[in-house]
Amino acid sequence: MGDPWLVIIGLNEDSLAGLSGASRAALDGAEIVFGGPRHLELAEVGSRGRPWPVPFSVEPVLALRGQQVAVLASGDPFWFGAGGSLSAHLEPGEWRVFPAPSTFALAAGRLGWRLEEVRCMGLHAAPMARLRPALAPRRRLICLLRDGDAPAELARWLTGEGAGTATLHVLEALGGPRERIRKTTAAVFDLNDISAPVAVAVELPEDVGLSRTSGLSDALFASDGHQITKRPIRAVTLSSLCPRPGERLWDLG
Repeated sequence: MGDPWLVIIGLNEDSLAGLSGASRAALDGAEIVFGGPRHLELAEVGSRGRPWPVPFSVEPVLALRGQQVAVLASGDPFWFGAGGSLSAHLEPGEWRVFPAPSTFALAAGRLGWRLEEVRCMGLHAAPMARLRPALAPRRRLICLLRDGDAPAELARWLTGEGAGTATLHVLEALGGPRERIRKTTAAVFDLNDISAPVAVAVELPEDVGLSRTSGLSDALFASDGHQITKRPIRAVTLSSLCPRPGERLWDLG
């Protein structure tokens, strides 16, 4: 794998005590360390620390190619983390990664959920509507959120989607001394003073979600009620075209 100049290290709320020996050695050997303010404080890197620019960009890291650089990320850096953003600009031999348990793993462990049966979502910078295809009867979701205000926004969105009875587990600062887990429902969400990093685990009710078959109701589409291909035509057309996951179809009227 060559001689990597970049190490990408997963760091959780248990700070340096939670790092493996290899992760700690990689961090100690770095001349410059990038991370969010919280990560830099947890890692105690002092003057070596460089906060991520706002808006986020990997360019400051790439500009230091050839020096010994470390990047700190929460949990598994390649699961909704900075790892994928960086590796898209690198050759395989340029980096090494030292993952820690992901927030998804920590949340599932606290709640006793089988992680293989849970839909995991990253909503740091995505609209809540990204969840719509994931809504299904009795499904469990774990959602990573951007800040302490986002859980209430998620609760309002779920209520508007007819999932007001969904159970929400608000999980703050998992794995560290500030860890806190509280439980409520979407419709009566009244939790405050929520601290980041935060995730919300959702248990959906039985009567929620869209059908995965062709021919959804006309009422589910934004239109004037007239200029829309009607339900039977859409059902037959989509069934004939047999679209596969990841493909996009255009309806040019």
